[in-house]
Amino acid sequence: MAVRIRFARHGKKKNPFYRLVVTESRSPRDGRFIEMLGTYNPMTDPAELRVDEERALHWLRNGATPSDTARAVLKKTGVWDKFTAEKA
Repeated sequence: MAVRIRFARHGKKKNPFYRLVVTESRSPRDGRFIEMLGTYNPMTDPAELRVDEERALHWLRNGATPSDTARAVLKKTGVWDKFTAEKA
């Protein structure tokens, strides 16, 4: 089972709200997920971003692959830097 960290879109039309989730790579974007790691609301000024660092690091250590967008968010919050520092 290939596990990915990616965004699932929620909210209304033209008012998006995203959840950062851990899911199997074959499941649909907004489908079933294993665990929710955080939220991202681009409609607020500035954009609201929350990530559970401890759980995100847990999943990265156990082999979850982030999508490009999720990796950018993890870099912005500092989780990705902590993960790469552990591996070095």
